Amino acid sequence: QVQLVESGGGLVQPGGSLRLSCAASTVIFISTYAMGWYRQAPGKQRELVATITPGGSTNYADSVKGRFTMSRDNVKKAAYLQMNSLKPEDTAVYYCNVVRGSYNYWGQGTQVTVSS
Repeated sequence: QVQLVESGGGLVQPGGSLRLSCAASTVIFISTYAMGWYRQAPGKQRELVATITPGGSTNYADSVKGRFTMSRDNVKKAAYLQMNSLKPEDTAVYYCNVVRGSYNYWGQGTQVTVSS
């Protein structure tokens, strides 16, 4: 049973930072999977935040470019999302995703709230 566990969410003031973690310890050969972070705000569709290929190439949504950085550690079987200069519009549930071909797994999500 594949299980992804997100952590690191919470309440932060505008301009603050958070670092999200995704533990993918149950995924075999994690280094062969693309990994991603998505988010879903209340009343909105889930949207891509950032992805990272098995080779380490990253892609970001325009709304987070220059503020968020995604990384991965294949030895620890984990992915991270460093979020700086947070804005109220970044408030959402953030989900971790791993995908390889027909294999597509999601975590349960972690809440990020940006508010003063």
